[in-house]
Amino acid sequence: MSNKAVLAYSGGLDTSYCLVNLTKEQNMEIHTVIVNTGGFSKEELSDIEKRAYELGSSKHVTIDITEKFYQECLRYLIYGNVLKNNTYPLSVSAERMFQSIAIAQYAKEVDAEYIVHGSTGAGNDQIRFDVAFAVISPQSKIITPIRDEKLSRQQEVDYLEANGVHYSWEKAKYSINKGIWGTSVGGVETLTSNEALPADAYPTQLSQHEPCVIEIEFEKGQPVGLNGERLDAVTLIQRLNELGGSYAIGRDIHIGDTILGIKGRVGFEAPAPVILIKAHHLLEKHTLTRWQLLHKESLANWYGTLLHEAQYLDPVMRDIEAFLESSQNHVTGKVKMQLNPYHFNMIGIESPYDMMQSKVATYGEENEAWDSRDARGFIKIFGNQLKIVHSFD
Repeated sequence: MSNKAVLAYSGGLDTSYCLVNLTKEQNMEIHTVIVNTGGFSKEELSDIEKRAYELGSSKHVTIDITEKFYQECLRYLIYGNVLKNNTYPLSVSAERMFQSIAIAQYAKEVDAEYIVHGSTGAGNDQIRFDVAFAVISPQSKIITPIRDEKLSRQQEVDYLEANGVHYSWEKAKYSINKGIWGTSVGGVETLTSNEALPADAYPTQLSQHEPCVIEIEFEKGQPVGLNGERLDAVTLIQRLNELGGSYAIGRDIHIGDTILGIKGRVGFEAPAPVILIKAHHLLEKHTLTRWQLLHKESLANWYGTLLHEAQYLDPVMRDIEAFLESSQNHVTGKVKMQLNPYHFNMIGIESPYDMMQSKVATYGEENEAWDSRDARGFIKIFGNQLKIVHSFD
């Protein structure tokens, strides 16, 4: 029987514990795999690889799925203006599913006997990992040391220290997950209902104080330009993360329902997602019909919920994606906004499909599309059903 195990590795405390524990206690052949969704620099990936080998990895692999992640997920989150509970852009929820799928595919390719992840037994990630692994690499047994041993972060630190691995407790105080669609920050404050994360807990610190105006260009719902420069979507998102992050934009704490039915709280910084979603939504308000906006909002909410709850592989997601894609035919134009420390203001849009500037009918005191008799007739008929209902009172 093979003793080969694929470990979903991030270089953080939990996965470092898994790597050391399984190599030392179980004598396993560990393949550490990090799936980059656009949140790591080359230097960071190099440091993670070095650390993996130092801790006992037999083979380390970096899988870059950034473009795939955008094409098969993020653009639909933009199309749908998806903010869970009107707050959270699904930063970790989205990337975890794609990381899980990529790791499962790698485990299947190398015929791994085991797949390991460092999730606890309380959160959503364990479900996302387990579901993807079971569907894509069903021959691999799932091992979860942190979940099974019910370890605290301090216990993990103590174990690593006892085995000659020195890990800064101050660094381990916060669990940070970094990706192109945002960075989550979990710590002692997020386990309470009343405490905010301190400013220095966020990875990106405020460095810009003077306001600036930016322009984002969209074509059929996809971001294609920033401040007059044409860019591919991934590069544009990364630039917006840097720019928005310098203003400390996109910070918040999300409170929501976990898949397990308990309330969860997490801090995050997601400058590009928040800026893009708000800019895209403003452009849609000008270019889509009322019924498109209403139905799209409902379906997009379901899309975000199902993605969050580990249902990305369900065929209904492809059905919703088809609707969202179709809705974007006229979502083309430029959006201007002003960035300020900690917040931004929407300025306006320009679009060839701007229905507010239609020559057929415009909003205001005067309108040439109909006269007063047309308005009176419409209102009389429009109110008919209300009159009928209230005639019985």
